[in-house]
Amino acid sequence: MSFAPVILGTAGHIDHGKSALIKSLTGIDPDRLKEEKLRGITIELGFAYLTLPTGQRLGIVDVPGHERFVRHMVAGATGMDLVALVIAADEGVMPQTREHLEICQLLQVKKGLVVLTKVDLAEPDWLELVEEEVREALKSTFLEGAPLVRFSAVTGEGKENLLATLAELAALVPPKPPTGIFRLPIDRVFTIKGFGTVVTGTAISGRLGVGEAGVVYPQGFKARVRGLQVHGVAVEEAVAGNRTAVNLQGLEKEELERGMVVAPPGALISSRRLDAFLEILPSAPRPLKHRQAVRLHTGTSERVSMPLILTADELPPGASGYVQFFLRDALALKPGDRFVIRSFSPAFTWGGGVILHVNPGRHKRFQEGVLAGLETLRQGSYEDQLRFYLMETGAAGRSQAEMGALLPWDAAELGSRLAHLTAQGQIFLYDQENQRYLLTATAKELEQQILQHLAAYHRQHPLKPGLSKEELRRKLPAQMEVRLFNYLLAALVQKKQVALEKDLVRLATHRVTLAGDQEDLVNRLAALYRQGQLSPPTLKEVEAALGISSAQLKQLLPVLVNQGGLVKVKEDLYFHQEAISHLKSALVDFLKKNKEITVIQFKDLTQTSRKFSIPLLEYFDTTRVTVRVGETRRLREGV
Repeated sequence: MSFAPVILGTAGHIDHGKSALIKSLTGIDPDRLKEEKLRGITIELGFAYLTLPTGQRLGIVDVPGHERFVRHMVAGATGMDLVALVIAADEGVMPQTREHLEICQLLQVKKGLVVLTKVDLAEPDWLELVEEEVREALKSTFLEGAPLVRFSAVTGEGKENLLATLAELAALVPPKPPTGIFRLPIDRVFTIKGFGTVVTGTAISGRLGVGEAGVVYPQGFKARVRGLQVHGVAVEEAVAGNRTAVNLQGLEKEELERGMVVAPPGALISSRRLDAFLEILPSAPRPLKHRQAVRLHTGTSERVSMPLILTADELPPGASGYVQFFLRDALALKPGDRFVIRSFSPAFTWGGGVILHVNPGRHKRFQEGVLAGLETLRQGSYEDQLRFYLMETGAAGRSQAEMGALLPWDAAELGSRLAHLTAQGQIFLYDQENQRYLLTATAKELEQQILQHLAAYHRQHPLKPGLSKEELRRKLPAQMEVRLFNYLLAALVQKKQVALEKDLVRLATHRVTLAGDQEDLVNRLAALYRQGQLSPPTLKEVEAALGISSAQLKQLLPVLVNQGGLVKVKEDLYFHQEAISHLKSALVDFLKKNKEITVIQFKDLTQTSRKFSIPLLEYFDTTRVTVRVGETRRLREGV
């Protein structure tokens, strides 16, 4: 029979017998450090494990009880399935007992038991009073009604009952799914001779195999997994819920520290801003004020942070609200991660809550839109959350990889959810290569902007055939990618709302319409160029002949070019289309007979001056009729 891995954590006041309890149960002394031995208190996290009567393996995290070391208690609660609230029978409920209990509640530990230690030091009547006090203290907490076991590490009293109770509770812990992104918050770093750098922690999600690539966040250090151990036994794969040691190849011990996180490449994003929902403990001695510095504890990390309260100027005891934490140093978290905040001096636990956004932009306070978005991240479905992250970036869209770094789901789960929303028509994939998505609603807004810009352009320039693609793109949101712009243009062309002619874009309904006097001018203009043949008039000559201004002429010439009456050979040089067509035929016939043509021969063919013959030769090169070879031209293949 296989069992789910279960982690038991201890909690309770200093010197209430947590370490002695663990040593009695497991034979392992969790007080590892020399200083701990001398002082008789647990300073760092201690680790042990035991096999329950059912055969289930139980990992144990012993956390310090001293007030100065509460931050380690928060680290110990990361990944905890069960908590043993340890209370000494000779002292009863103490300040750190209550604080540890509050921290477990803030971190949403779900199950546990109470172990009344040192019962050999108390009289039976006193034990009854202490048990009554404990039950009163546990009212309205997750431990209300939890098993209470009397125990003595000295006499062994209650040991069998405790083991049986732990077995019953461990059997109720549901197995952690191996899905999700592998994350291991580091709580210890050391070296082993012959192996190198080793980090330990509780794997809180996913799975990791030997030989796989890993990254240590938030610094982004790259490494490879050389080996894995679970409870001292080498394994090929570590899964969520196990106390795990990871041998990292490519990193030195001095580069790593508690609070960092091991995860796959690209899985996390490092940020100094976090959006969160914060609850202030009813027992907090004073309100939390806007921009008041605190210590933020999450996972095994501790950061100096400034909470920007988005809903009020302060949060009094028992209140809650949305905040944005600005961190002195970056963290790499996931939405849904729990945290605790503590004061500086005097030190106390102020409250805690849940992370909502791991890389937000700056927020203005008291903004309904901002608060509605955070409410979506806290209470919304996965569809709501995906829509939020795509709405947040607007015309830029987001890639699947970018969303993977922001969300707690593994690649398969994220891909499935994106496919579901795509099938519903709520989002679409516009860039297959880079897997970039956009909200369908955003695409419709952008299409409307394109149509509106084109309509405005046509009103302002009725004689111009259209707007260049690049000029149109510059009128749209700057964050829009070229691939998305081209995608939307193609969609509008397919829907016959837009026409695309070479580099020009126009509304499908747009036609250049001339007034009566303009129509007459265009006809006279065409006649002038037809008459000029391969020696056309200059623009000044045209202006004089027609009695129009330079501005009027520059409006009419593109109309004729667009209609096919004129050909623009180069800036300010136009020829009638008939002249160019006849010349092309003559040039092709000459080259088919003679293979090549010189500049002199071309000048003779055109019976015009060098002023016109050279630009005409270059025009035929550009339009891929001829190809230049040295000082001659030859016919291009296929012409």
